[in-house]
Amino acid sequence: MDKRNFAFDKTNFILLAIGMIVVIIGFILMSGGGSTESAYDPEIFNAMRIKVAPVICFVGFVSMVYAIIRKPKDKEEA
Repeated sequence: MDKRNFAFDKTNFILLAIGMIVVIIGFILMSGGGSTESAYDPEIFNAMRIKVAPVICFVGFVSMVYAIIRKPKDKEEA
């Protein structure tokens, strides 16, 4: 059987998808209603949007970089 040597394997794609989902969750946590010209909303400066969500995005980006850099294990053919 002719097994091609791809740069990514199934695990790389799974890790990449998980990292992408984590980044999307971080951006969703950062979003929300904002202030308008007539009403000020102090909720735009809460800890979730300022501290937690960017850290979640950063973790997602780091995991995506790891998924790209990770070298798949070579299978020895008998």
